[in-house]
Amino acid sequence: MRRTLPLLAGLIALPAFAASPTAPVKEWSEPSPPHVIYGNTYQVGTKGLSSILITSPQGHILIDGTWTGNAPLIEANIRKLGFHVEDIKLILNSHAHHDHAGAIGQLAKDSGATVRATAAGAKAMRLGGKDPDDPQYEADSKDAYPAFPVTGNIVDGSVVTVGPLKLTAHITPGHTPGGTAWTWDACKGSACKHIAYVDSLFAFSSATYRYTDHPAFVAEYRKTFDRVAALPCDILVTPHPEQGEGKTCATYAQSGRDRLEEKLKDEAK
Repeated sequence: MRRTLPLLAGLIALPAFAASPTAPVKEWSEPSPPHVIYGNTYQVGTKGLSSILITSPQGHILIDGTWTGNAPLIEANIRKLGFHVEDIKLILNSHAHHDHAGAIGQLAKDSGATVRATAAGAKAMRLGGKDPDDPQYEADSKDAYPAFPVTGNIVDGSVVTVGPLKLTAHITPGHTPGGTAWTWDACKGSACKHIAYVDSLFAFSSATYRYTDHPAFVAEYRKTFDRVAALPCDILVTPHPEQGEGKTCATYAQSGRDRLEEKLKDEAK
């Protein structure tokens, strides 16, 4: 989720060990201890933003980079867990707003990892998050980040692999055109759980965007809720951790559906 708040002008990519500046929402750049979610899956983000590390002896996968200045915090958390940033082989994304994709470029540079996304997500990243097709797009917004190389070949059902790791993509347009959920299994010995990292589902828009004017997009948005509710989902994780707390994939999907319908009713007034 991106909130329309002022960001420091002239923001540039930071070196890996520079001090992280304060994000427009304090919690976004507030350090948080890394911790295990289940098995080989770890939360390495900040207090207000998720970055998920899935590990294997053959290399790791990272999902989401959080806010633009946060690469040093994420890298420090990875090292605290005893892993090497250079062992990240693949970086994925939930959606291309600056609070989830902003640090991916620096993380990819520092690790040497490949970045993959949907075609729509890759387009937005190449624009520094300022995608005119995004409901929250504002031409004069400072909520941008430096562009970076990204391969836009993820489609619904894509399975990405690093060594034994296998993650499945579930396309979830709505919050942005390129939104993506990811599912995988994590195990403790023989006890395995289905983990679902589900993109932000809530309908937010700029002052000039009306969902009512985009009926095909609204139809796809509604399909997203059905798709999320049906995911294999023993453990739900979300880009903003508080959004998924206490929820299942089904109840999280319903809360997103309710928000969209409220927006549509407001637009009809």
